[in-house]
Parts: sequence; structure tokens; C-alpha cells
Amino acid sequence: MEKIVAGYKDQLTDLIQRYKNQVDFLAIRLEQSAGSSIVLRSNKIETLSESTSLGGQVRVCHRGGWGFAAFNNLENLQLRIEEAIAAAILIGDDETLLAPIDPIQAVCSLPLSGSDPRHIPLQRKKELCDRYSDLLLSQSGKITSTRVSYGDSTQHIILATSEGTLIEQSWVDLEMRFSATARDGETVQTGRETTGSRKAYEDLENLDEQVKGAAQRAVNSLTLPAAKGGTYTVVIDPILTGLFVHEAFGHLSEADMAYENPDLLETMSMGRQFGGEDLQIFDGAAPVGHRGSYLYDDEGVPATTTQLIQDGKLVGRLHSRETAGKLDEKPTGNARCLNYHYPPIVRMTNTWIERGKTPVADLPTDIKEGVYAKNWLGGMTNGEMFTFSAGEAWMIRNGKIAEPVKDVTLSGNVFKTLKNIEAIADDFYWDESGGCGKGGQSGLPVGCGGPSLRIRDVVVG
Repeated sequence: MEKIVAGYKDQLTDLIQRYKNQVDFLAIRLEQSAGSSIVLRSNKIETLSESTSLGGQVRVCHRGGWGFAAFNNLENLQLRIEEAIAAAILIGDDETLLAPIDPIQAVCSLPLSGSDPRHIPLQRKKELCDRYSDLLLSQSGKITSTRVSYGDSTQHIILATSEGTLIEQSWVDLEMRFSATARDGETVQTGRETTGSRKAYEDLENLDEQVKGAAQRAVNSLTLPAAKGGTYTVVIDPILTGLFVHEAFGHLSEADMAYENPDLLETMSMGRQFGGEDLQIFDGAAPVGHRGSYLYDDEGVPATTTQLIQDGKLVGRLHSRETAGKLDEKPTGNARCLNYHYPPIVRMTNTWIERGKTPVADLPTDIKEGVYAKNWLGGMTNGEMFTFSAGEAWMIRNGKIAEPVKDVTLSGNVFKTLKNIEAIADDFYWDESGGCGKGGQSGLPVGCGGPSLRIRDVVVG
């Protein structure tokens, strides 16, 4: 597959040289991808496919105006360049501000620690899905429906720019999702699990306990009492911590949201105290082996690790070259696109809260009545406000984990919640199940991580 796009390197270089003096900035990105997708609903095949695609995009900036053209016929590349240039010239009426970077010339790929999914027959992938589907259904006669989905994709890209960057980069991504719905009369409950990897097909082959756990949670929840609504001190596990830091805080750290919104830019002002001195929050594609990891972003900026919160204070935000230029800050390597159909925008990569010093077992201590929440079912954010549904939950009574409860949602304001973190545990877990959505680009692989947290005054519904 790589040989096809690699064969266009000389042509890209020639075209860049021909047109670069007509505009302030020109970038051409070619992409070839391959993947497979399987979806089973209660053992019935809904999707079973393998696909390949070949295409690209042209991005042009002139006097601050952007032109963009996507294509899947490489023979029309010159025409697409001229269209993007015409659009940028028509729109541009200001100044092009792109934070400077050193031009990069590199050929690289994210290393695999095991089997490449391209070398695994579709039949074997289907058999894996069948086994997990059977496991879900076998856990109880009360399981009425199940869903198992498998997906893998391999992307190989070439990025050439008018500044001299020429990068050839490739990676593999895999993901599986499982859900089971249980019914008892009018009561219906669902359990879910999701996992992913950028390292090896084998990472998806030994998930029996996770799969069974999803079905068992659905069945167990049928007879559990609902949590009484109210405001509680809450202990959350690392998976919910990862979800919280990504959804509730991470998106607010994406600089395109800030420079387009003066009120948010004022709220997210550097040096503002958002939490205690033990709170450290990071984002970065540089940590190796996670689903948001890569070597260069889609503007050719090297992967970095950016500290967002240091000792409770805001010290950083996530940038494309344009947002960094407009805010007079350094680019962070966070410009990403889902595929060649979309322009790069500011996106998170791997986002995490650093582990603390409190032993996990001490988190519930002295909580008279509270809630312990694990895993996630779903969630939503709206600006500063968030609501997340926990996959499992228990009441905390007199410092001890007590009876299990169901249908627990956690709601609040992200800034108040950060200030209300009372303890940060000494555990840590990376959740590789993330598929982030923004700007019409949904399913972008990301990683989330963190320790268990104790937070006061969380609204539980």
C-alpha cells in the first residue's frame, strides 16, 4: 500500500515549487488507508466489510484566508491546487499568522508490538466477534440483545508544504465495542465495554472478562435500587477520571475554541487557579503506545507533551499553528484531521491527570454518605457543564463501600469540580477506548488517563 502514495513524492515537490509563490502557505496531504469493519447484533451480521481508499487534500492560506480542496482522483491534483488557491485569495483580507516551525523531512511509522491487522484474515476477525457475542448471550437468559463491533484501520500519509516539510508517516488503529441489554418485565438495563489499541491485533484477543463483565452488569442492574438524587462527596475510578479530564476540561483547552470566544479566553486565562497544588493535567501525542500517539501532527509539527495545569494553575493550551500564531504562543502539535476529507483542527491526543499520593483505600475514609462510581456508560458536555453516566456505582457509608446502586449520573461545572477535588490517588490507568468527536470529525482515536479521585459537592441523579 505504501508504495502507491510514496510514488507521488517527486510530483508533490514539483507542484509545491510551482505554486508556492502565489500564496502565503500551501500544504498537500496524500493518504492511503485500508481497514475492516464487523458489526454483529445478537449473533446476526449487520456489517462485514473490508475497504481501501486513496485521496488527498490541499490547504492554502493567503492573507489569513483559507482555501481547502479534498479529492480522490490524484490525476486532478493540479486542478484542486488551483481551486484551493482561488478560494484562499478570494477570502483573504487580513494577515496570515502561522506560528513558525522548522521544516521536517522524515519517513516514519508507529511501531507495532504484535500482529498487523492487515495480515489477519477477515474470517478470523469474524470468529473473534462470534466468540464475544456468544459470551455476552451466555451470561443470562435475561440478556435480550447484544452488539459486538470490530474495526481496524491503517493510514499512510505524505505531507508536503511550501516551507520545505516532507513527511511520510503511517500507523495502525484497532477498536472493539461490546454491549448487552437485559430485561426483566418493564425494567431494561445495558452494560457496555470499549477498548482499542495502536500496538497489536493480539490486544483484542483476550477480552473475555471485560465482555462477560458488560453482560453481568446489565443483569445485576435489573434488581439494584436507584441512587437517591442529591449532592454527595464522590469517589471516581481512573476510567471516569479520564473521561472527565477529556470531555469536561480538555475541550476547553483547545485554543480554537478560546481565540474565537473572548469570554472563554478570559475564563481560560494563563495563571488562573483552577485546583489545588497537587493537580497536574497534561495532553500530548509524545507518550508512546497510546491511541492518541503519533510522531508528527497533520501540519508537520512534532508531537509534544503539553502541561495544561501545573500545581492547580492554567499554564498551557492546545494549538494548531494558526491558533498559536494568533495567540502568540508555541504550537503544540495538536492539529489533527480524521482523514483527507477534513482539514486539520485543534484536537486532543492523550489527556491525563497525573497520579497523586493518597492511597486508593483511603479515599472513602470519613465520608459519612457518598457515592463510589466506576466505568462509564455515556456523557455530554455543554461549555463548562458536564453530565456523565457511570457504568457501576455503590453507596459509601461511614467510610466504607456499601450497597450497589444503578443509574448514577454525575453532573456539575468543570471549574467548580476541579476546585472541589479533595484527594488524588496513587493509582493510574490508561483508557484506550476513546473516539473523540468535534467539528463533524467523529471517532478520532484518543487516549485518556488518570488516578482515582475524591470530589466533594457533586450532583448525583
